Amino acid sequence: MNLFESFLTALDSLRANKLRSVLTMLGVIIGVAAVIALMSVGNGVNQFVTREIQAIGTNLISVSTDNEVTGGVPSLSVEDVEALADPLNAPAVGRITATVQGTQELLYGGRTMRTTVSGVLSSHFAVNDLEAVSGGLLTENDLATRARVAVIGSTVADELFAGDFPVGKSVRINGVSYEVVGVLAEKGGFTGSDSTVFIPLTTAQVRLYPLRTADGQRAVNNVTVQAVDERSVDAAVEQITNILREQHDIIYTADDDFVIFSQTDLLETFNSVTTGLTVFLGAIAGISLLVGGIGIMNIMLVSVTERTREIGIRKAVGALRRDILAQFLIESLVLSLIGGLLGIGLGIAIALIVDQFLPDFSPVVDITTVLLATGFAAVVGLIFGIYPAWRAAGLRPIEALRYE
Repeated sequence: MNLFESFLTALDSLRANKLRSVLTMLGVIIGVAAVIALMSVGNGVNQFVTREIQAIGTNLISVSTDNEVTGGVPSLSVEDVEALADPLNAPAVGRITATVQGTQELLYGGRTMRTTVSGVLSSHFAVNDLEAVSGGLLTENDLATRARVAVIGSTVADELFAGDFPVGKSVRINGVSYEVVGVLAEKGGFTGSDSTVFIPLTTAQVRLYPLRTADGQRAVNNVTVQAVDERSVDAAVEQITNILREQHDIIYTADDDFVIFSQTDLLETFNSVTTGLTVFLGAIAGISLLVGGIGIMNIMLVSVTERTREIGIRKAVGALRRDILAQFLIESLVLSLIGGLLGIGLGIAIALIVDQFLPDFSPVVDITTVLLATGFAAVVGLIFGIYPAWRAAGLRPIEALRYE
């Protein structure tokens, strides 16, 4: 008997027990669907995170205090920012900004809101690709005069002003009035700018966050550096490191009181985490396939018992051991492959449903995932079909013919 005849015989056998065949395939269907749905969600998370980080800019470098070394005392100062901004010291550094921030209570027209208030340089908006949808941004004059002015994010404008035009209005921060000079365009993602109020760094250092470094200089929480281009990130990191070590009189690397983290590092970290999560979800879903394989083996063993006389007759008329072995292996493979194909359709349908409910996040059905799930289903059918097929092929014709 050739493979094609064995395949047709397998289909006839499955059609003769439709309900049992469907129930047997159910485990494979669910397993494949779970693998495709979960891995598509994982791939979607990976792409979403990558897109959000790239939207911020992959040439950004963040510098902050290493609290484990300093014991929580800020180590970065305005003088450090000025040294880093000098093109003679750091030619690979483009724009630079510094931040001090904390949570404050805002008051306007009887409405209150607790949110982040950040003191920033005027360059902050260009570095972080933030634009005003109405009004303007902070200026160098605002910093020089320690002006009580504020630029607010879109969420703050919606929740605190509730329909009022914010520009020109006064909002009280920590009991002090600040004039709103601009409203930022909605940024979205996890940048946090939509729910932040920005005031001049000099104003914030005097009125809200009078932080000092260990040697008494005015401190900043964070410094964000924009390399001149993406290819200059490594050079910029090296130059920043050298400048800060010189500023802080640091000789040994272990004594660095600052931490440097680039967007490229962040992207690699997130990709590593999301890839690991995707593989983990796929592995969990793969357990369903193993359960489905056990179901196939059980049913095939029952089939061998039910068809013992049939096996005996086929052997008596000349069927070889390999013919019986191939017959039952093909039946097991057909069950798993049909279940796999149905599972692919169900998994894609689940991914499409998720896409409808989460418009900002799209699951990604990768052809590699589909092929992997289908191949795994076939392997499961083959492995769990070997023992029943071997048992059927090993029956002796005389004993099989006598079986009732």
